[in-house]
Amino acid sequence: MTPTENNDMHLLLQLLRTLDVGLVMVDRDHRIRLWNSFMESHSGIHTGDAVGTNLFSLFPELPEDWLKARIDAAFSLQSRSHSIWQLHRRLFDFKSSRPLTGRSQMMYQNVSMIPITDVDKTVSRVGLIIYDVTEMATSKMALETANRSLETLSRTDPLTALFNRGYWEECLLTEFRRCQRGRTRSSLLLLDIDHFKPVNDTLGHQAGDEVIREVADLLKQTARATDTAGRYGGEEFALILPDTTKEDALQMAERLRKLIAGHPMDCGSETIRITVSLGVCEFNDTLTDYRQWIECTDRALYRAKEGGRNRSCASLDDNCDDIAG
Repeated sequence: MTPTENNDMHLLLQLLRTLDVGLVMVDRDHRIRLWNSFMESHSGIHTGDAVGTNLFSLFPELPEDWLKARIDAAFSLQSRSHSIWQLHRRLFDFKSSRPLTGRSQMMYQNVSMIPITDVDKTVSRVGLIIYDVTEMATSKMALETANRSLETLSRTDPLTALFNRGYWEECLLTEFRRCQRGRTRSSLLLLDIDHFKPVNDTLGHQAGDEVIREVADLLKQTARATDTAGRYGGEEFALILPDTTKEDALQMAERLRKLIAGHPMDCGSETIRITVSLGVCEFNDTLTDYRQWIECTDRALYRAKEGGRNRSCASLDDNCDDIAG
């Protein structure tokens, strides 16, 4: 080898050792043949102690079966393979290079496994390239978290933390279509706080807001996991009841009515009791649009209020089942 070739080889080895990625080369027995400064720095294992040692003896925490299969496939198939952090957050349990200022204590890694051929074209080594993708991974996860938060905010009523009208109407449309396809028996419930204006007028809007929040909390307590609770507007609320008949919806309405009537509302200097009126409507074939479903339920609610308030009323046709409080 000429002096120029020797110098070029020295520069190449220096480059390989100082690259800001992990470089590991193993033979067919999984013994380490190359261990660069990235691996040395993050593992705390000196090159002299790593080279010649079995990779899995040196790192018993590695996913041995999975990694051996990948390395052996690179030898036998002579093809590259890759592992991304979304599937395996890390191969080596290395600390993050920026544990204090970054978003993660541990390093996220992408890994490539590459067959290395000799001059006779036979594969005698497999190279592992370990990329530190912590910044990219944590930024992506932070963005996804922010997007989920924004999505939640966009469909949530800020006062009650219930779904806002836009979102629960979307859910009602979905349920309406499901009922049309499967002839499912589902019901809609609307609830209105009785004599709410005097609460605002005499105790103030903060007290009114507190009453709305407490009614919303009681609605959430009563709702089942499969139900969808939302704020219709002002002092009015909605509850979508999948797989629920008119009779069962009325029972749900009555439980909720009695719960609210018996619950003292703490409004700062005063404790008050309020009542609610409720209307329910079960899906039926005469409904051609989900808005009709709302209108039908709203008529039942109106009848409950006209009938003296603090009562539940169901309407599927002109005969309204009425349960007085």
